[in-house]
Amino acid sequence: MLSSLVLLSTCLGLANAFYLPGVAPTDYDPDQQVPLFVNTITPGYSDSDVGHSHSREIFSYDYYNEILKFCRPEGGPKSQSESIGSILFGDRIYNSPFELFMLKNETCKTLCKTQNSVVTNSFLLGTISANYQMNWIVDGLPASGVKYQDSQTGEPFYSVGFPLGEVADDNVYLHNHYDINIEYHQSTNGKYRVVGVLVSPKSMAKNAKSCDSEEKFLLKADDKTDVTYTYSVIWTESPNIWATRWDKYLHVFNPSIHWFSLINSATIAVFLVGLVATILLRGVRKDISQYNEIDLNEEVQEDSGWKLIHGDVFRAPSHKLLLSVFLGSGAQLIVMSGITLSFSLLGLLSPSNRGSLTTVVLILYIFLGSIGGYTSATFYKTFGGESFKLLAIVTPLLVPGIIFAVFLLLNFFLIFTHSSGAVPFGTMLATVLIWFLISVPLSCVGSFVAFKKDPFKFPVRTNQIPRQIPQQPKSLNKITSTLLAGILPFGAISVELYYIYNSLWLNKLYYMFGFLFVYYGLMLLTTSAVTVLLTYFLLKNENYHWQWRSFVAAGASSFYIFLYALVYLYRSLQLKSFASYAIYIGYSLLISFIMFILTGSVGFLSSFFFTRRIYSEIKVD
Repeated sequence: MLSSLVLLSTCLGLANAFYLPGVAPTDYDPDQQVPLFVNTITPGYSDSDVGHSHSREIFSYDYYNEILKFCRPEGGPKSQSESIGSILFGDRIYNSPFELFMLKNETCKTLCKTQNSVVTNSFLLGTISANYQMNWIVDGLPASGVKYQDSQTGEPFYSVGFPLGEVADDNVYLHNHYDINIEYHQSTNGKYRVVGVLVSPKSMAKNAKSCDSEEKFLLKADDKTDVTYTYSVIWTESPNIWATRWDKYLHVFNPSIHWFSLINSATIAVFLVGLVATILLRGVRKDISQYNEIDLNEEVQEDSGWKLIHGDVFRAPSHKLLLSVFLGSGAQLIVMSGITLSFSLLGLLSPSNRGSLTTVVLILYIFLGSIGGYTSATFYKTFGGESFKLLAIVTPLLVPGIIFAVFLLLNFFLIFTHSSGAVPFGTMLATVLIWFLISVPLSCVGSFVAFKKDPFKFPVRTNQIPRQIPQQPKSLNKITSTLLAGILPFGAISVELYYIYNSLWLNKLYYMFGFLFVYYGLMLLTTSAVTVLLTYFLLKNENYHWQWRSFVAAGASSFYIFLYALVYLYRSLQLKSFASYAIYIGYSLLISFIMFILTGSVGFLSSFFFTRRIYSEIKVD
């Protein structure tokens, strides 16, 4: 395992050694304009809170929202082209009136003068009190408000975004002056490249005579206010080269803790798999030897245990069409996740390419519809289903339809709050059209191919009359066994969930795809091992209803993921509106549902092939 981790680290290092399409460096000449783009206003967090960060809202707002009254470029703001993933995650990037020219310093330059209404001041008071952050982009790099230094390693690193204002002594002050420090590096061809962006915002009174004034701009909700926005620009040469400029933004706190957690999870997973393998090898070999033993009179010994139910073990499950559809969607998710994480591991989905991860996930899921259709049709035919046309229609529509319905409902909450995270109707319509024009036909083609092929063959025949199932031990109670089966897969990824949720809800960059790739493998491994062991115990106790039990037990880790989301909500967020709670709970349920389908499919497939294998090893009349 240690050698695998070393190899993984080496691959991650090699992935940073070359430029990727779409993220090649931009060279500037002296006095050439360097565009400054603005992104959404996002809820921030405070690292001064004890033990964890806090945020009071989860909504983001458009930078050029009418209520904010920020300075606009001449001719009005122009939207920048974005990927569909960037749009879905709420990025709204526009040009700005800031004028930055390579190597040209500016001092206290007036940006514009505006008049804030009472409504604007009230809104600014609320967003500043909630620690909302401004997000600017220069040459693809996010502007940072603070330059930190790691107390343990001494390495400098940057935050993402800077505060809209400040709160001091129960007073709220608006930041209306920006000291923009652009770090640059001279390349070998004599041109210049941007390698860092630092913005020091400042509150400056409207009657201040210079930008060095210490008098602050006090916001009052009950009065109209004239605001003058100014900025200064300083160009600073940096020894950092372009290829490593993201290192300051992608800083890891206490990486030893992350490595320790990964090694700990890997050790537990390997131990669990070894334990399961030992139990199964000894138990199954003993059972097979006993079942195949023939006495001196050439009479087969009386059947018992899992051999006794050989005529029922492959009986079609109840609601076989629904199970088949879930298996098809699960197979689609498994392959999509594996390919996406492989791309991420190679550095192809860099944070510098905004929205690339979500875009790739969406595109892969759409084009992998054939896998979903083929898998669902194969198992439906194996289960003896006959409504093939209905299956072909339901497979590409049920699970994606549930996801889209929840997403659409949550989008109404975002529209109601005027959040920039609300997906435009045109984008949503385009996504639906792409789904129906590409994924649905591909799914139908996969189903058609599967219908033309033979289903899985079973090593034993199924009796016409189902056998009565004896009373089961309490340890195999449906609720108890299901909850116990979900703990270990959840434990394998619980630490990484913290970083993922920080990225989703606290607007922190997530980039540790190497760790996520390993955790994903550990989750699949533990899910498979635990479900196979549960299936063996069910068969051992003459319970042949293992199909749905294996699927639900394997998907039980999603229940713990939702519980974790609730704990995270209590410990790390301070939401103050019903809409915020609705958005958070809704997306948490959506994530849990997707994980239920994915892990449930892994558990069923493992149990299915395990069951076929052990029954092919025994002799049955």
